[in-house]
Amino acid sequence: MNSRIEQLINEIDEYIEECKFKAFSNTEIIVNKDEIQDLLGELRLRIPDEVKRYQKIISNQDAIISDAQTQAQQILADAQAQTADLVNDHEITQQAQAQANAVVEQAQAQAEEIVARAVEEADEVRRSAIQYTDDMLNNLQTILNRSMDEAQGRFSAFMQTMQSNYDVISSNREELAGSLVSPDQEFTEEEQP
Repeated sequence: MNSRIEQLINEIDEYIEECKFKAFSNTEIIVNKDEIQDLLGELRLRIPDEVKRYQKIISNQDAIISDAQTQAQQILADAQAQTADLVNDHEITQQAQAQANAVVEQAQAQAEEIVARAVEEADEVRRSAIQYTDDMLNNLQTILNRSMDEAQGRFSAFMQTMQSNYDVISSNREELAGSLVSPDQEFTEEEQP
């Protein structure tokens, strides 16, 4: 089952795929600022919940190890109880001791195996949770980089348009200034031979 973060990332990808290209460009698109901000805002809200969820999974590692140790202690207690029962009979003390040692060794081996397996499983859960969180953050980073690049492109195009308009206005003002002649200057120029 996909998490809400994955769903949001998919929605952002779909939204970007559906956006129209900017005029005369096949790399820049036109995005609705409100829609993309809504999607990114919800993504920001969801990330802490997902991270907490995976931290909880990682903390369960301690519970798994604790449970394994409890089982190991129970096995050892059972072995010691069996040892006590065998030792009570004086005639078979040596046999009981040998059997008890075997039971204790077996119990210790089982306990070590249970603890090792629990530690391995807990480490795997932790690695998976960290990898998943890193993948989600990587996807988010890619989306934010793409959004920043698009915003920079739009800003550059806007500045070029503004500069072009400014240049046209300056040129028009210079033409107007050249065409303004005072009446005294006209009269003086007509009197000259």
